[in-house]
Amino acid sequence: ADIFRLWVASSDFTQDLRMGNDIIQSNTDAYRRLRNTIRFMLANLSGFDEKERIEYAKMPELERYILAKIAEIDAIVREGYAKYDFNRVYNTVFSFCTNELSALYFDIRKDALYCDAASSTRRRSARTVTDIAFRHVVTWLAPILCFTMEEAWLLRFPGEGESVHLQTFPDVPKEWRNDKLVQKWSRIRELRRVVTGALEVARRDKVIGASLEAGPVLYVSDPKDAALFDGLDLGEIAITSGAKVSTLAAPADAFKLPEVEGVAVEFHHAEGDKCARCWMILPEVGSHPKHPDLCNRCSAAVDALETA
Repeated sequence: ADIFRLWVASSDFTQDLRMGNDIIQSNTDAYRRLRNTIRFMLANLSGFDEKERIEYAKMPELERYILAKIAEIDAIVREGYAKYDFNRVYNTVFSFCTNELSALYFDIRKDALYCDAASSTRRRSARTVTDIAFRHVVTWLAPILCFTMEEAWLLRFPGEGESVHLQTFPDVPKEWRNDKLVQKWSRIRELRRVVTGALEVARRDKVIGASLEAGPVLYVSDPKDAALFDGLDLGEIAITSGAKVSTLAAPADAFKLPEVEGVAVEFHHAEGDKCARCWMILPEVGSHPKHPDLCNRCSAAVDALETA
């Protein structure tokens, strides 16, 4: 029933409507992707409570970017429902779940969620923003996917008096709105796409099996592009064990994307040994007598677990 409702919501009712097996399959695939995004959030919010929540000012920039996107999308969703423009609501939220959450935010932050110490600022921030994203996405989509969003809400908040359909859209604090941050990360994502392209070539040629085996160098001709990464870790963003940004001239054989001008990537293998816990390849692995197969972060996280 929800897949059929999804087809209705995603259709432009100002035009002739089409129905067929291909259209149903397309909506089934979209439904599955939305459901998988919500399943990921539910799994990583297990045990989350208000004591773990962290305030906006202490969050890393990536978390503040996601909150800025939520603020941006919230305005579109509210306007869309007010105008009965369900097509715009659905496409906006689906794009956010697919592009901002699954393909970017969760892809980057799954390392922190799985490997950081429970008390780390980065992990607490990731869980806080995941909680915020869950509450917004599920309530935004409740009028369209009424059964699925009710199921998701009750899995998170069980109880006879609970229902997603008794909720209103969560309020968005003014401090979340940040157009400059959204613009900045839009460019960072373009640069990241070049790095990802270079890694895909290395994976295709069987030079590496996973991105964590890489330590690429990103060459940018514009110093403003290099400045974007001040205070940020390109390796974390690109999901590699390390990465560098350079404003020097790129080697002639460096990987490039025609649509992203002035940017090139040179592949390098990550240096060091593989951490048995987070799988990053780092020079520090092997330097801890108590945990010879772990990196600094994982060694500290395991020590914290053992003393808890």
